[in-house]
Amino acid sequence: MTTTQHPPAEPSEVRVVDKAQYALAAAIGVAGAYVIYDATTLRKGFADQPVQPYAVPYVVGVALVLLAVLLAVATARGDVAESEEGEDVDLTQGSDWVTVGKLIAVFVLNLALISWLGWAITGALLFAGTAHVLGARSIVRSLAIGVVLSVGTWYGFYSGLGLAIPAGILDGVL
Repeated sequence: MTTTQHPPAEPSEVRVVDKAQYALAAAIGVAGAYVIYDATTLRKGFADQPVQPYAVPYVVGVALVLLAVLLAVATARGDVAESEEGEDVDLTQGSDWVTVGKLIAVFVLNLALISWLGWAITGALLFAGTAHVLGARSIVRSLAIGVVLSVGTWYGFYSGLGLAIPAGILDGVL
């Protein structure tokens, strides 16, 4: 018995529409509309201010609405994002729950100790612990980087922004 195979018909252009992108466009549009609405409720600043307090929210709101429209149009045209190749991730393997558990333990330890030890110390421990769990080779280097980052952010919040974050046992030293 023989079968005859005909060459495949000319492939028609398949139009892929990712409906989830419409939901994302709607969410971005709603967020932009809310930002614009919220900007209308702001009071005017001083007359000598060249940029009033409501100017930036209007710009951000309009940009969000514009991006939502552009995303909806691109989706309607069939544009879809490229899927992640996952070159460094083996998607056939399961989750590493031990690592997730260790990270949760580091975060919980930070939450438990921050009011007593303060951010400068617990921030450094948080950085070093997270880096160690995720495979950093040198705990000393991770701790040194963590100290620089946590003390720098403490001073940035305290001096730069005027926001007090816990100093803990270093109160009076920092």
